[in-house]
Amino acid sequence: MPAILAKKLGMTQVFQEDGSVARVTVLEAGPCPVTAIRTAERDGYEAVQLAFGQTKEKHLTKAELGHLKKADAPPMRTLVEFRDTQMGTGEAGELQVGETVTVESFEVGARVKIAGTSKGKGFQGTIKRHNFASGPKSHGSHNVRAPGSIGASAWPARVMKGIRGPGQMGNKRVTQKGLEIVSVDAGENLLLVRGSVPGPSGSIVEVRTDG
Repeated sequence: MPAILAKKLGMTQVFQEDGSVARVTVLEAGPCPVTAIRTAERDGYEAVQLAFGQTKEKHLTKAELGHLKKADAPPMRTLVEFRDTQMGTGEAGELQVGETVTVESFEVGARVKIAGTSKGKGFQGTIKRHNFASGPKSHGSHNVRAPGSIGASAWPARVMKGIRGPGQMGNKRVTQKGLEIVSVDAGENLLLVRGSVPGPSGSIVEVRTDG
């Protein structure tokens, strides 16, 4: 199984057998029951739907509870469909509704890509948001952190779309690729991944095999 849902618990470091230190992110991955299988004949695309994050029934609608009960799954907070090629005909053909995906599907040393919502930084200027250079800070300069000229002259006499400027920073979907799995703890449903993972501690992330 090339994908699973996980909760980011935080970062730490572990000592490996050769004595080196690995800075890792700890993920509580699964168990994720399979709640739906999408096929090209019926749905127009191929995907596997996984559920994660057990909750109370009162926090879900009747429609959500009915959907989960069809798969004999307990009340789960998060549902995500994985449409990767590896989740297509081969994996979808192997998985069945009601089965459970666990961390045992991943191996130490495998490369994964992890998608999540990055930390929101609020409204930021161009220096923090786009790494613009600041202006001179002495001799009476009034252009220390201003973005500078953003328009053209006689043509097109307007500001072009897509220009880098101040605005909302963070709080968007980010995918970190090429992360290596350092350890798999099936008993505690933990994945230790070398490097940082998008999002704050406690956020839900999507883990897929990379490549």
